Amino acid sequence: MNRRHVLAAMGSTLCLFSIGVSSAANPRNSGKPNIILVMADDQGWGDTGYNGHPFVQTPALDAMAKAGFVFDRFYAGAPVCSPTRASVMTGRSPIRTKVTNHGRYMRPHEQTIGEALRAAGYVTGIFGKVHLGSGQPDSPCNPSGMGFDEWVIGLNYFDNDPYLSRKGKVEHRKGKGSVILMDEAIAFLEKHKDGDRPLFAVIWFPSPHGPHQEVPAGPSLYGGKPYAGYFREITLLDQQVGRLRSAINNMRIAHNTILWYCSDNGGLVKETSGGREWKGSIYEGGLRVPGIIEWPARKLKGRTAVPVSTCDMYPTLLAMAGVKSDTTHPLDGIDVSGIIAGSAAKRSKPIGFWHNFQGGQGTWSDRTQKAIMEKQHAGAPLPHDPPRMRKDVDEFPQFPEHTANGHAAWNDWPWKLHRINGKRFELYNLTDDPMEKTDLSKDPQHTQRLERMKKELDAWMRSVVRSLNGKDYKQRIAEGAEGDTATRAP
Repeated sequence: MNRRHVLAAMGSTLCLFSIGVSSAANPRNSGKPNIILVMADDQGWGDTGYNGHPFVQTPALDAMAKAGFVFDRFYAGAPVCSPTRASVMTGRSPIRTKVTNHGRYMRPHEQTIGEALRAAGYVTGIFGKVHLGSGQPDSPCNPSGMGFDEWVIGLNYFDNDPYLSRKGKVEHRKGKGSVILMDEAIAFLEKHKDGDRPLFAVIWFPSPHGPHQEVPAGPSLYGGKPYAGYFREITLLDQQVGRLRSAINNMRIAHNTILWYCSDNGGLVKETSGGREWKGSIYEGGLRVPGIIEWPARKLKGRTAVPVSTCDMYPTLLAMAGVKSDTTHPLDGIDVSGIIAGSAAKRSKPIGFWHNFQGGQGTWSDRTQKAIMEKQHAGAPLPHDPPRMRKDVDEFPQFPEHTANGHAAWNDWPWKLHRINGKRFELYNLTDDPMEKTDLSKDPQHTQRLERMKKELDAWMRSVVRSLNGKDYKQRIAEGAEGDTATRAP
């Protein structure tokens, strides 16, 4: 039983991707694809060449978009970083996982995509900014507890000369952080490419998050342009995406590798965010992000305007890999492989969003990891123990089920309903009004639609609160009690 089972211990699948689960894990023998997930930190939908940015250079992403399949309305699970990362890991609204805002730890009771794929025979690695828990070796909230065999991570964003935790041992690295994490990811792929297990790698950039100290290789760019440092970091990460695509081609594993690129929330520039507002907002500019997927073996190609969310990645990737999920937790994401294959023209259910249920918590990656490294070198007790080791793990505060604070939204394409602090409602038609300027909630001809969507959104929010209160974990908590853990049942 893995650590998370000890601790706490979907939609239809298209035939196109039903390739079965085999005990022989070598992708060349079993047919299982390698899977690589790449995510930027704060890149907006319009901050790419292929989406028409007037000057930012993203030749690798442009080439990937041309060769692969583009999601024109790809949504982050939340308008800030940690919650979206939890949605990728679990296929669930991040509030269900207790990642209610940035800096919150994901409960180890969750079933992650790392666990599911490792159980199906994958070798797993995660590299870069995780921002879902601890980097200390014995924490149940570190990447080992999330299902990853190998990891080199920052706790939050980092820039040049970062302090990174390699499976709990902190190292002070010299160089550009985004380049270093790609070095580690490529080394992981090279190490395991000829093994008898398919590969699952998560590569989460710290760029283009501020303070924008990294610069791309080559001549200086964007001098005199607004937000020049931000756009330079986008070009830097684009260069690293190019390195990755070249590396997997040179390793001869690209053909049967699913490569999925996105951002964790809307960008830092309103004018190119792809909608109203920007990072931190539930309006389109805070949620709409770049999204591209490649899988040469399946000849994925084209572009869709059907909404897809980071919550969809978990069930979709398991379906593509022919892996059945054993989670009993309710998923908010759906298998969108039919949309990718062109056999489905719409979603089977709406997408829910909810932000500012609670406030965020600061996480200073370099400061924290430097303190840990110094203690490790001195052979002294590690700092931040136990609070940061088990933050958000043992307690299950019970929120009233009617809780509705913050800003929620219900995307039932093309209609989007907003619920602000539980009281005020706004309704928009995103096809006619992509910038969400004309509120139709008071229009009599939309009364029936408004009431239906209000009921659906409210029912979803009640479900999310029940999950947050611990209802989904009873089986895992019982298993954990049998293993004599300290986890407290709700």
